[in-house]
Amino acid sequence: MFDPDQEYPRDMVGYGRARPDPRWPGGKRVAVQFVVNYEEGGENCILHGDAASEAFLSEIVGAQPWPGQRHANMESIYEYGARAGFWRLWRAFTGRAMPVTVFGVASAMRRNPEAVAAMVEAGWEIATHGLRWIDYRDHSVEAERADIDAAVAIQTGLTGSRPLGLYQGRTSTNTLAIGAAEGGFLYLADSYADELPYWVALAGRQQLVVPYTLDANDMRFATPQGFNSGDQFYAYLKDTFDVLYREGGAGQGGIMSVGLHCRLVGRPGRMAALERFLDYVAGQSGAWVTTRLDIARHWIAAHPPRGGYRPGRMGRALFGEVFGPVCADLCAGPADEGRAMAEGVHAAGLGPEAETAAGLARRFADAAGIADEGTIRTRLEALVAR
Repeated sequence: MFDPDQEYPRDMVGYGRARPDPRWPGGKRVAVQFVVNYEEGGENCILHGDAASEAFLSEIVGAQPWPGQRHANMESIYEYGARAGFWRLWRAFTGRAMPVTVFGVASAMRRNPEAVAAMVEAGWEIATHGLRWIDYRDHSVEAERADIDAAVAIQTGLTGSRPLGLYQGRTSTNTLAIGAAEGGFLYLADSYADELPYWVALAGRQQLVVPYTLDANDMRFATPQGFNSGDQFYAYLKDTFDVLYREGGAGQGGIMSVGLHCRLVGRPGRMAALERFLDYVAGQSGAWVTTRLDIARHWIAAHPPRGGYRPGRMGRALFGEVFGPVCADLCAGPADEGRAMAEGVHAAGLGPEAETAAGLARRFADAAGIADEGTIRTRLEALVAR
């Protein structure tokens, strides 16, 4: 029964009519963000200890799991993505010097170190797409958390840096809270609720969400009532871009996320449409082609949570991102050194005194070995919630 006074866990209002001007860097109208989902080798397969074969997002529309059996056709379709489709995407984006965010499934990446090396060589952001490309809806909180932790560890070992974004994809209702509690993610992407980043309170944290999309996504080549040809894909992408570009001229520009899969758009007949769209976007001066991490960093700097940051409710990654520049100035070092100092302060524990600008200034001054905290406090007063 509908009870208008009952607390409701979903936000059906969002920004409402007071939608903020994102103020994209350089006065750009729209942020265009291409995601390459690298999943091949992490999908359901009895070789991986699963109960049945994969049945999701392939050329076999309407496929069903085969309990206890390998599905040779399904396996080879996924193999195509790793063997051929990935490299076609890699050439398309590197040849145009366009940045990409990879949603990387850790177990899949571990099976193709050459592809991982190419991602790193291209300077692509690699967010974690979890340990396995499987459905987590029936996993316990502990089991899902363990898989996310394992994914972070594997990816860090493969690439030399930990992921700062999380997109589980086939989620549970616990995924966002687990990601926020982990503390090391600057953004979570398991949401389709908006076209702008937004702040949420999860697991006692201030957490940024950079939402993703399932509509401007090549997955619709593999679903009923989806794209039947490259022309349909291109037309939908172009229309999406054009509307957001127009809205951006009035200070209402959003993010255009484009979801890509190596085994789907990596096919030649679809790749032609994607390449046309890449060239179209490249010709628009108001398009900011970027990564999700750069979008997150822009939002953290330009659009803090309402009321300001609460140090005791910030994960270590967010704390380092927000207060790292202050620490970098204190130690006269580079940005990475400042983040490391700030994260060190966070790791040492934040008591009640750190909830104020004055108290936090003292902590940073102690960490830097300086006596004067007045200038630090002035800078922090613009960031810390009062």
